[in-house]
Amino acid sequence: MAVDRDHVLRSAAALLTRKATSTMDEVAKAAGISRATLHRHFAGRDALIRALELHSIAECETALDAARLDEGTAVEAVHRLVRELEPAAALLAFLYGENQLFEDGGLNEGWAKVDERIAALFRRGQLAGEFRIDLTPVWLTEALYGLLASAVWMVQCGKGAPKDFHHMTVELLLGGALRREDA
Repeated sequence: MAVDRDHVLRSAAALLTRKATSTMDEVAKAAGISRATLHRHFAGRDALIRALELHSIAECETALDAARLDEGTAVEAVHRLVRELEPAAALLAFLYGENQLFEDGGLNEGWAKVDERIAALFRRGQLAGEFRIDLTPVWLTEALYGLLASAVWMVQCGKGAPKDFHHMTVELLLGGALRREDA
């Protein structure tokens, strides 16, 4: 019986985003396969994490394409981007804290491309006068990742409703926490 690699990765991602310390036995059980089968596809936890990283990069690229970042205003594009990234946000949150991905001091080229596409959106918004210019596009990109991770955590632990994920993330990112007199 052939193993559906995508199913294994999605099962591993779902488990690891809820419980980052899950063992390979627990990952295999979540995927409905034996530990031996899991090890035939991923030699160990490091190989699994690296495969999840590549899977996540591909999901981000798909979300970036679907969000049509060059269409409409930058604010509209941010709304679409958060909506498109939401299904992958839990995996992004897990990987965001996986130190082994950054141990060698380098960043996977795929992440660099994803980061640049998002930063370009914020840069476009700054040039159009939509976004503050005192925050760099790189800072705004990292803030987006942090808010996505926080939103996932809120939903997973029951402190936030899934239906609020998009609104809360976009509103805090674009509006900041300061109350404006004109609001």
